[in-house]
Amino acid sequence: MGSTGPCFYGHCIVMFLLHMITPSSEKFMVTGLEGPVVAPLGGNLELSCQLFPSQDAQHMEIRWFRHHYTQPVHLYRDGKDIYGETILKYVERTELLKDAIGEGRVTLRIFNVTVDDDGPYHCVFKDSNFYEEHITEVKVTAVGLQVQIHVHPPNTKGVIVECNSGGWFPKPLMEWRDSRGEVIPAATKSHSQDEGKLFNIKMILLIRDSSSPKVTCYLQNPLTGQEQRTSVAISDAFFSWNRKWKMILSVILFVMVFSVMDSSCQIYIRKQNRWCTWTAPWVIGILILVLSVLTVIGVLVWLHMKQRVPISDAHFELDTLWLEDISVILCALMVSATMLISYVYFKLKAHLQNYHLSEVSSSK
Repeated sequence: MGSTGPCFYGHCIVMFLLHMITPSSEKFMVTGLEGPVVAPLGGNLELSCQLFPSQDAQHMEIRWFRHHYTQPVHLYRDGKDIYGETILKYVERTELLKDAIGEGRVTLRIFNVTVDDDGPYHCVFKDSNFYEEHITEVKVTAVGLQVQIHVHPPNTKGVIVECNSGGWFPKPLMEWRDSRGEVIPAATKSHSQDEGKLFNIKMILLIRDSSSPKVTCYLQNPLTGQEQRTSVAISDAFFSWNRKWKMILSVILFVMVFSVMDSSCQIYIRKQNRWCTWTAPWVIGILILVLSVLTVIGVLVWLHMKQRVPISDAHFELDTLWLEDISVILCALMVSATMLISYVYFKLKAHLQNYHLSEVSSSK
């Protein structure tokens, strides 16, 4: 009787140790792919998960889901696939590969990957009331097949170069680069998503001079590093309009100066019968000229400096053309106004002088 107690307790200790060492069918972990899994748009995706320690999982429930446990992407239960409870958009798009299910490893295959397949996937093994899961992050990628560059007609602000591309996911990195590969700041960047949630991008560059004869639109997928690029050469001929425009303004301002000088000198010579000198009529003429020129320059600078319409707006070119036209009209009006004011002033002054002379002669 005395030896029965120690033997019993020794047996219990041995069984407890064996229980701790021997894997239990109710205790396991789930492992799988680590890190994001990159899936190309339109291709097939395979996600694997594994029981640890390895054991037969044919009698278990295996569930793949996205965000809600009750809405599975794929469900395996009672030894067969259950499609009636899966999310509708995954019906007939998934397959569970069970070649190694006896060792606790299964693979979910998703056909025709879409943008909506991007995100986390939960793999759950459930045995009675015990379950464990592994989460795998999926990153769907798509690279645009074509990059288009459109060069707009030149205007007074420069040359607008527009780069367009579509079919990207996620949103690509986009830059303008010069012939040396250095980044050129873009005037605007914008993007939108189509019905398939793919990104369409537009990037606009405003070139003010011919310092960058060649520019490149560079796009890169941030996940895979795949890139697309297209270059365009900007000829000096595109900037000839700016030179013509400056020449037109210079001619108009010169005409304003010459008109005032000519009118003041002619009237002064005719009245005084001598060459023009720095006398009061000439000073007044100069003041009229300075005020006219400053007015024109001030209005033109204000119009050209004011950002009326952003470059990304479809009406930017129309607004620029309006600005060009209104500038020419203002200059022409100021030339006419300057000549008219000069003529009226000197005519009135001559009339007053004649009137003053007649009054003096009559008083004598």
